Amino acid sequence: MISRRSALRTGAGFAAAATLAAPSILHAQTKTLKITTWGGKWGDIMKATVLPAFEKEFKCTVSADQSFPFLPKLQASPKNDPLYDVFHTNSNEQWSAVGEGLVMDKITVKEVPNVADVYPYAVSDKVVGISIFTSAIGLGYRTDKGLAKPTSWKDLADPKLAGSRGGYIIPVNSLGQCHLMMLGKVYGKGLQDLDAAYKALEALKPIKLVDFTGQMEKMLLSGEVSMGVIHDSGIYRYDGQNQPVDFAGPSEGVMALEQVLNVTPSSKVKELAFAYIDYMLRPDVQKVLAEGVWYSPSNKKVKLDAKYDAKLYTTEAKVAQLIQPDWKWYNARKEDIDARVTKLLKG
Repeated sequence: MISRRSALRTGAGFAAAATLAAPSILHAQTKTLKITTWGGKWGDIMKATVLPAFEKEFKCTVSADQSFPFLPKLQASPKNDPLYDVFHTNSNEQWSAVGEGLVMDKITVKEVPNVADVYPYAVSDKVVGISIFTSAIGLGYRTDKGLAKPTSWKDLADPKLAGSRGGYIIPVNSLGQCHLMMLGKVYGKGLQDLDAAYKALEALKPIKLVDFTGQMEKMLLSGEVSMGVIHDSGIYRYDGQNQPVDFAGPSEGVMALEQVLNVTPSSKVKELAFAYIDYMLRPDVQKVLAEGVWYSPSNKKVKLDAKYDAKLYTTEAKVAQLIQPDWKWYNARKEDIDARVTKLLKG
């Protein structure tokens, strides 16, 4: 790169020409990192502090797509010139993407040094890429409806919750898919016992179904549902706002909702992409986002303030409670499952 200072050391005529040309040269050589990222509070924090600090340190520009869904857009872009360099989504879609050769299967400490400090779940055989945060999928409930704090997934089937329990449209939401697998574990032989899961799901009718967790949050806050499937951060983020809602992790276990970053194999800025993932795993960056949106950080070295540490999954013992589903298994059966649950819950 020709700097302005070095250009001025040359003759006046060349210096003038170089000075005029410098902005375009600098612009042409400034690397752009194309990523996906969530909106909402997460997006606000990313835009306000996290991404500007990364751009400054790595002298680059970050182009962030917040318009979900991302996977169809990546699928539509050329493999040798992918729309994204870093793909942020949940595990179910990362498994779909790796099956099509759209993302890397594994990222190691060689590419991302901070991987050395993550909990085992973040790089387990159930994860494609690196999980930088996790949430626990359990039950959110109203504390002003005379309900006892749920202790089991079976509590959602309580007859008095008919019409006021909430779930997800399973074909489009991974929390709904996780719930279905959990029903197989609770009522049958395990997460892959679909017959038991279908029977238990049907017993939850009538149930109010939504597309996204944000809608579930709104229904719980408004009292439209008294109990519903949700991840812990969807409840904890209202801490201190005097909202009559709380979260419960059922005794049978909680499913993991992972925030996974991955790199597209044909990225033109692969080193910068790895640097971004390493940056997102730094303890100071993890702390800002964990406390901002109540996500459990993957880096074991993160020290959260007491109120966050008390509720989030921040120890080896706590993270051992997280159940990671086999998304490769589920995705292979997704089309049949979608047809079955759609018919089952119709009307």
